[in-house]
Amino acid sequence: MEKIWLKSYPPGVPAEIDATSYDSVSQMLEESFREHSGKRAFVCMGKSLTYGELDAMSRRLGAWFQSKGLASGARIAIMMPNVLQYPVVIAAILRAGYVVVNVNPLYTPRELEHQLKDSGAEAIVLLENFAATLQAVVSRTAVKHVVVASMGDLMGVKGVIVNFVVRRVKKMVPAWNLPGHVKFNEALATGARQPFAPARLSRSDIAFLQYTGGTTGVAKGATLTHGNIVANVLQSAAWHEPAHALHADVEQIINVFALPLYHIYALTVCFLLTVRSGGLGILIPNPRDIGGMIKQLQGYPINTFPAVNTLYNAMLNHPDFGKLDFSKLLVANAGGMAVQDAVARRWFERTHVPIIEGYGLSETSPSAVCNPVTATEYSGTIGLPLPSTEVSIRDDNDNPVPVGQPGEICIRGPQVMAGYWNRPDETAKVMTADGFFKSGDIGVMDERGYFKIIDRKKDMILVSGFNVYPNEIEDVVAQHPGVFEVAAVGVPDEHSGEAVKLVIVKKDAALTEADILAFCKTQLTGYKRPKIVEFRSELPKTNVGKILRRELRGDIALTSTATPCTPVAAERHG
Repeated sequence: MEKIWLKSYPPGVPAEIDATSYDSVSQMLEESFREHSGKRAFVCMGKSLTYGELDAMSRRLGAWFQSKGLASGARIAIMMPNVLQYPVVIAAILRAGYVVVNVNPLYTPRELEHQLKDSGAEAIVLLENFAATLQAVVSRTAVKHVVVASMGDLMGVKGVIVNFVVRRVKKMVPAWNLPGHVKFNEALATGARQPFAPARLSRSDIAFLQYTGGTTGVAKGATLTHGNIVANVLQSAAWHEPAHALHADVEQIINVFALPLYHIYALTVCFLLTVRSGGLGILIPNPRDIGGMIKQLQGYPINTFPAVNTLYNAMLNHPDFGKLDFSKLLVANAGGMAVQDAVARRWFERTHVPIIEGYGLSETSPSAVCNPVTATEYSGTIGLPLPSTEVSIRDDNDNPVPVGQPGEICIRGPQVMAGYWNRPDETAKVMTADGFFKSGDIGVMDERGYFKIIDRKKDMILVSGFNVYPNEIEDVVAQHPGVFEVAAVGVPDEHSGEAVKLVIVKKDAALTEADILAFCKTQLTGYKRPKIVEFRSELPKTNVGKILRRELRGDIALTSTATPCTPVAAERHG
């Protein structure tokens, strides 16, 4: 296929990357540990680890895992927020020849049980705050080895105070009992006395089982090989290089880890990309505490800031945002959900650096498409395919459509997963005969090779035979000065099949349903205008900050008593 997007590449960005330059993620990590041993690698709540310390600790924990007789390729789960132990555990698992299974620490027992059973995890490392969840299900899983960490494990004397506050003052650790568990620091100490055998790995060996959010049904594990992850790190590094080249005065890249490391976006674009360059990662355990996050970031000249639209929006609306140092900001990445134009404009006004929106999925390790980092303004597109990546817009019969026509975004490249873990039937559904992954997202490519997301297939609203895309409606409504956040969903309508419903969180308490409807009348054609407006105190989101439209649709199906053709407003709390 013709790669017309190459003509839009910034100077210096290659059309292809050499994905064979590393045999494994472990080899990449070890190279960085050697070259940057004296540099700080991560900092969390004022305490830091150097690359040398990360090297030593991960070897010790890797030796502990090996001493338990776990076979090469065994799955080990991690259930923690962004704390200093997380990079240690990831490096230990990979270097010892095992497979990382990242787990959302806020999972319910049911969700955790499914993921542990599906992956066949034999060991887990988790923060004590979530031990009660594991206790409820561990007997029904294959987990035989449990390592329990506490927030202050790697913080020295300060850690004693941190643990006291977490356990006794904030009462964030529910009572738990896991017979036979080992404490994190104890595992490190025992592993220091054990031999460590670095695993010999190839690009085809599995590195991560990265579970999808389950938006299309039961959560599935995307099987990501060492080759997949290495390729995506190298693709992302090549894409970011022009920004770094413009700021040669920055000796060590400072990257903010506000997105959780169990999410593929943070795992690759934050953790691995930062480690490969010898950068410093600022770990934010709780990004929902915007004030606390800003306090942790004060004093650091931030260079890269990966986030999602909701996080950018929340930061911009916080009174302490002006205390942050963005004078050396190189790149503000965005992914996970569509960036709203109103948010992008405000970010640029405050930082003078545009939000660089990209696109990818767990199944693509994740980055597939991104705007050039040399952009001087927000484009409203997801950008261009990364080096060594092909993107094809296809119809329902898997045939490519002409430039400018909408269709399903399909991706081929070295970052595309090997398949869904133990689900060949599900894998077959999402792969084309010529090796493209079918994203389930509807998009369009212009004549310059730039791609734009229209929406997910299943989120599309069908009003009297016309397609209505929620992202478009949300982008318009978000520009109203009284709106803080908005989601658009389809609800049943006896006249038009479906109607548009808005769920809004107010910025201005005086905002009314009539204000919104009047605004939409000036911005949207008739069939796109909302018929129902509901106000809430918050919108349901994933831990990454993506708005869960499916939960709103579920709410509507269960609780809506409004007549879809009659605009109503209901104030909800909680």
